[in-house]
Amino acid sequence: MPLDAGNITVLVGLAIILILLAVLFTFVPVMLWISALAAGVKIGIFELVGMRLRRVIPARVVNPLIKAVKAGLDLSTSKLEGHYLAGGNVDRVVNALIAAQRANIDLSFERAAAIDLAGRDVLEAVQMSVNPKVIETPFIAGVAMDGIEVKAKARITVRANIDRLVGGAGEDTVIARVGEGIVSTIGSADNHKKVLENPDMISQTVLGKGLDAGTAFEILSIDIADIDIGKNIGAELQTDQAEADKKIAQAKAEERRAMAVAHEQEMKARVEEMRAKVVEAEAEVPMALSEALRQGNMGVMDYMNYQNVMADTDMRDSISKASDDTNGKNKD
Repeated sequence: MPLDAGNITVLVGLAIILILLAVLFTFVPVMLWISALAAGVKIGIFELVGMRLRRVIPARVVNPLIKAVKAGLDLSTSKLEGHYLAGGNVDRVVNALIAAQRANIDLSFERAAAIDLAGRDVLEAVQMSVNPKVIETPFIAGVAMDGIEVKAKARITVRANIDRLVGGAGEDTVIARVGEGIVSTIGSADNHKKVLENPDMISQTVLGKGLDAGTAFEILSIDIADIDIGKNIGAELQTDQAEADKKIAQAKAEERRAMAVAHEQEMKARVEEMRAKVVEAEAEVPMALSEALRQGNMGVMDYMNYQNVMADTDMRDSISKASDDTNGKNKD
């Protein structure tokens, strides 16, 4: 069938209409609007178009709003849209509000939105308020007064405190505070056996200190899951101290030995110096004798007497050395 000008105009008009409808249904979420009306949510089509213009995904706001209306919550589109534009998770906040309503927990939209924007999982916090969470610490070591190391592992049952979620400390702070309480309790015990016999003293001491202050949790109970004996820290410290004292004593002994060696060397040097002076003096004796003989200050008989004295002295020295050698051999 040949196409005339009228048929072509009709086909072009139909194509334009189809294109316009496609663009309309793409830009305007008509199906979402119909779903909202069917759920009893009063929202205008132009309001959805306005969300598109504000770069808000309508489904991220309308679907949670439908959920909230069905759950009986009084929320407005502007609140949800504002939270979405602030970077929050609208669906998670609405789920948390529904869970809080079912559990009779007083939670407003503003507080839930603030908790969500603070980076915390508000839905998990509500669930933790209903069903407390158990936090298990690693082995925490403390030393009793008798020097024995005691290791303890605790299970902390906590419940989320909705009022302190914004600005409150997290799980790491709770574990650190409980660990500090365990260490101080073990350290204050006179004997490690007391801790082994009564591990509940750790729980009572830690709970009595109110370690959950300033945190996002409320501590319900602290149970000691395991307790063990570690090293004898007192004995190790005493051994290390004894080793250090030994090294100090050795160093002082070495210092005294070095001083003694230096003193001995100094005395030897002095003896050698004195011997040198004696030899020098002995070398001057013949010259003095000859000068005395020349000047008549000393006679021949005086010289002979001097020689006799020297011979007698040499004989005595020989006898003394011979006696010393004999005594040494007898001792051997």
